[in-house]
Amino acid sequence: MQRRNFLAGLMASGAVAALGMRGTFAAASYAVTRTDAEWKKMLSPAAYDVLRHEGTEAPFSSPLDMDFRKGTYACAGCGQVNFSSASKYDSKTGWPSFWQPLPGAVLTSRDVSLGMIRTEVHCKNCGGHLGHVFDDGPRPTGLRYCMNGVALTFKKA
Repeated sequence: MQRRNFLAGLMASGAVAALGMRGTFAAASYAVTRTDAEWKKMLSPAAYDVLRHEGTEAPFSSPLDMDFRKGTYACAGCGQVNFSSASKYDSKTGWPSFWQPLPGAVLTSRDVSLGMIRTEVHCKNCGGHLGHVFDDGPRPTGLRYCMNGVALTFKKA
């Protein structure tokens, strides 16, 4: 490889990161796939923005934030159960937070948008963006899965 090509590729990678563009999983790798038009039709505008375009709902806007009933939280796009109320806690951030997902329910990817490096959380079943995970959570994991309430549905136990 010529040095010039290597440097051009490196600069292009940096430009993509600086613009906040993220890689997403290939649609074919998910059990549930739909066209963008199908997602847009079936989801509310807010859920579509978050799940399909990595948007973020306003803090303290979700009724799920301070709801501590026993039950499960599923992806609003496909119904995959992602979290249990047993791991939910009040992180005081304004978003529903959990210290762990259910086993095998989510995937993560690197997010370099907004000039920072974060870990994005996706639904394993459909690839929908649920939120981010941070390392400032409570015991026993020390993790804070900070989720968008609009990306989740709650089912009472």
